[in-house]
Amino acid sequence: MEPNLTNEDKYYEAKKKVENIKGFYGNLLSFIIVNLFLIAINLYTSPKHLWFYWPLLWWGVGVVIHGLKVFEVFPHLGKDWEEKKINEILEKEKNKTNKWQ
Repeated sequence: MEPNLTNEDKYYEAKKKVENIKGFYGNLLSFIIVNLFLIAINLYTSPKHLWFYWPLLWWGVGVVIHGLKVFEVFPHLGKDWEEKKINEILEKEKNKTNKWQ
């Protein structure tokens, strides 16, 4: 159920996707730089007590989720799925109101 989009609409959708990809790469670069810095600090200050893996782990989970969303690895949960679900709910509501008329 793809709506008829103008070239301008398509352009803005493509631009938004590019901005999302750019945001992901910024997040990934920050993740790498900050975690390298944290590893260096941890190993320099207290090499017998390792703690750097906690931020590495949890921020890494966030980066992975961000990447899955940006690159639409699970497209059935993307925008098309949202539109289908909205239409399904609206149709159910319409059928409820028509039932009593």
